[in-house]
Amino acid sequence: MKEKTAIILLLAPFGLLMAVVAAAVGNVLVQSVGYIPAFGLTKPTLDYYLQVFTRADFLSAVWVSLRIALFSSVLSCILGVLVSMALIRCGKTRGGILYAIRAPILVPHAVVAVFIIQLLSQNGLAARVGFALGLLEDSAQFPQLLYTPGYWGTILAYLWKEIPFVAYFVLAFMGSISATLGEAAENLGASALRSFWEITLPMSIPVIARAFLIIFIFAFGGYELPLLLGATAPKALSVQTYLAYTSPDLLQRPLAMAMNAVMLLLSSLLALIFGSLVFRLNRRMGGGK
Repeated sequence: MKEKTAIILLLAPFGLLMAVVAAAVGNVLVQSVGYIPAFGLTKPTLDYYLQVFTRADFLSAVWVSLRIALFSSVLSCILGVLVSMALIRCGKTRGGILYAIRAPILVPHAVVAVFIIQLLSQNGLAARVGFALGLLEDSAQFPQLLYTPGYWGTILAYLWKEIPFVAYFVLAFMGSISATLGEAAENLGASALRSFWEITLPMSIPVIARAFLIIFIFAFGGYELPLLLGATAPKALSVQTYLAYTSPDLLQRPLAMAMNAVMLLLSSLLALIFGSLVFRLNRRMGGGK
């Protein structure tokens, strides 16, 4: 009886959080069909969803969000895994190095945007250093990375946050594989590179895939960095939704909620597809029953 009570008490915060999330999602769905009595909207309709899918800028917004999420996630996973492997080879898997890795993860995205502006804008620190060293004749020659349709400033900002996350996420697992099977392979004559490529990396793929899924979905729905560092047009889907929600015209609220619902649906669908692929991969490698 005491064990059941302890389990219930431990799960209560999670249950409360899920109830809040479910209530928020329900509110989005109700308002997305135009039912907001406080605004005088009492007749449910799907017209707002039709408006979303017929907007000329909707597909471009979806593509921008997918591009940001895909580029930042793939690059973060590649570089994060390399950082983890370098730390493992150097024997730096505990202590102060872990705090250094976690530090960027804790910095708010709005602060990261300020860092990127100060560092990579055409009058930022990198441009001024290049001019001082004679590498640039004028700071305007520095590549324009911010506020462009390519969203490279946004992607770089996500990399600053996500590379440490991937490294921290997979470090312990990769370290355990390298210290056991990888070390055994090296004792049998395999090089460190071959041991990593043929043993440590393949066995770590399910964990890396989970890290990819987390940061992909987060980047797909994130709005602070695309809003602060992105182009005026095309906008990311999250930014379009945010601007519609904060519009002075309150009758635009159902449209914003419909866009939110579509973004939620796309995120859930992508997570389901990728999660299914990860599950199959894990079973194929012997990690599931």
